[in-house]
Amino acid sequence: MSEVSTNMRLMALIPALLLGIVGGILGSLFTYLSGKIMKFYSNWHRKNECVGKVLQALLVSAITSFCAFGLPWLASCKPCPSGAECPSSLPTGIYKRFTCSSGYYNDLAGLMFSTNDDVIRSLLNNNTNNEFQYSSLLIFLVSTFILTLITYGLAVPSGLFLPVIIIGATYGRLTGKFMKSYIGFDNIDEGLFAYMGAASFLGGSMRIAVSICVILLELTNNLLMLPWTMLVLLISKTVGDLFNVGVYDQIVIMKELPFLEEKPEPYMKHLTTEDVCSCPVVSLSAIERVSAIVEVLAKTNHNGFPVLETTPASPYPTLNGLILRSHLLILLREKELFFQDACDPVCYDTKSGKIDITKLMSGKGPTMSDIRLTAEEEGMFIDLRPFTNTSPYTVKEDMSLAKAFSLFRQLGLRHLCVIPRKGGPCPVVGILTRHDFMPEYILGLYPDLKISKWRRIRIRLSLFKFVRKWCC
Repeated sequence: MSEVSTNMRLMALIPALLLGIVGGILGSLFTYLSGKIMKFYSNWHRKNECVGKVLQALLVSAITSFCAFGLPWLASCKPCPSGAECPSSLPTGIYKRFTCSSGYYNDLAGLMFSTNDDVIRSLLNNNTNNEFQYSSLLIFLVSTFILTLITYGLAVPSGLFLPVIIIGATYGRLTGKFMKSYIGFDNIDEGLFAYMGAASFLGGSMRIAVSICVILLELTNNLLMLPWTMLVLLISKTVGDLFNVGVYDQIVIMKELPFLEEKPEPYMKHLTTEDVCSCPVVSLSAIERVSAIVEVLAKTNHNGFPVLETTPASPYPTLNGLILRSHLLILLREKELFFQDACDPVCYDTKSGKIDITKLMSGKGPTMSDIRLTAEEEGMFIDLRPFTNTSPYTVKEDMSLAKAFSLFRQLGLRHLCVIPRKGGPCPVVGILTRHDFMPEYILGLYPDLKISKWRRIRIRLSLFKFVRKWCC
């Protein structure tokens, strides 16, 4: 998309490190502010429904238009460079005349009125070293930062990736101009610093270092930029992680989605599955009364229920399997497997093949409001064994919670049954769901396990000093 020069001195390594630190700080600030604004938007949308969403979009559009047409009046006109079409005769050019006389252009108007692609191309270009003023870049940086914050979260099809690149490229370009003007690096390419600024803000706000590195290398088509890109991304992501999570993770947290991280938390190694599993367990018998099933479904919102079966060979009930809430609702709606006598095995054995549960699950499943039963039907029985998952995943009650976390996440499970280490009257100790692995839930049960990020850093530094002292 653009050509970035790699002509860079070793002394420019320090500004590159500073760009990474600034990108991490600004990225974490952007994440924090966007979370607050989106929370306000969510409450506003919940109260005002569709009318509020439309009015909100109109208000932000008016503010954006005012900034686009009003801010260029604050910038002074610059003489047109030689060898370029200036002012631009096409809408896509960066040299906008605005209110300037012939032979001059307004650089801030060019940034405001151009598309995102043209702005990125101009900021990253190595042939536009003197085309932007400090004041214009600073005004454009502040306005774009604020407009991106208030726009993201509206009920409009808007993105975040390109505005973040523009913000980072703008303060990166400011850094390059400062080094060239005041530090004395005449051969420094401002486009290169704009590129590193874009990488730093992307890493500080989104925290997806590998993907961003690949995207930026495709953007410049220059593999020589790989070391600089990796360095800036690593620093910005590390600094940003000290303060908060990325902007996309922030959205997941705001929506309260039970998203599990790739690796378990360190404190999970000190807990067992019994410590956090949901108990007591709401279970059903293999042959259960209809009224009991209706009562369980009405009083709980669980989506899985252990099915227990009592056999003459064992004095205690055994785990027959797990049945889903949706399957129970279908059985109650169809009513074809209702029986009068629970002790008549011939009756329910001959009728168990009449319902194809997988075929009935293809459409929209029923809810409790769809179930209509008479008093006579509620006194009948259902055999749940043909519709039970007889091989659910199970773990022992003393298994490490970290291992159970890895098993649950890697297999994409919804329920994980916790069984006792030794047999007893209760074959299921509890059930682990995604909610039971969430850090908020675990730390709510055991608040002493919580450790601040700054304390983790101090612990790591103390360990590093101890190892270095021991080795020396």
